[in-house]
Amino acid sequence: MKYQDENNPTEALRRGDEAAFDAVFQQWYAPLCHYACRLADGDMDEAEDVVQQAFVKLWERRAQLEVSWSLKAYLYKAVHNASLNRLRSRKVQSKYLDFNAQQLATMHTQPDDTTPELIERFRRAMDSLPPQCRHVFELSRFESLKYREIADQLGISIKTVETQMGKALRVLRVQLADYLITLLGAIILRAFL
Repeated sequence: MKYQDENNPTEALRRGDEAAFDAVFQQWYAPLCHYACRLADGDMDEAEDVVQQAFVKLWERRAQLEVSWSLKAYLYKAVHNASLNRLRSRKVQSKYLDFNAQQLATMHTQPDDTTPELIERFRRAMDSLPPQCRHVFELSRFESLKYREIADQLGISIKTVETQMGKALRVLRVQLADYLITLLGAIILRAFL
């Protein structure tokens, strides 16, 4: 089915023409996914998420749609920016998770008088994790494997690795919440020694 204003899809989208949106989606979804996949280190699942979110935003903001050159350029720029934002977010999250894991691992492998109870709680928290979740966490934090390496080794997607790491960290945070102040105190104390 052709949409009403085939020569001006931007204007048709602004009016909320669903047929126009459908036509734009059909035309650009696959090429945008291939483009996003290159930006996501070959992770097609993540690429599809980025592209789908770009189309959702396009539809949600259709009334305010301002296209300077072409709708194609607009869509590629939206996917490009969303991909870069995901990469930045993942890098920040990874640095944060690495720092926290290093602190826990240091306390786990080098206990002093103040940490035996915390180490025992950490072990119990680790034991409470589902097997795959625990395995992913251990590969990441104790064997220092990157998410891509874990995904390849276990035959799962990077997105699944991220999900499992997030789950593990949530469980650990909840179960070790009352030790957070002790942990922060130990970190600060070590920084000044």
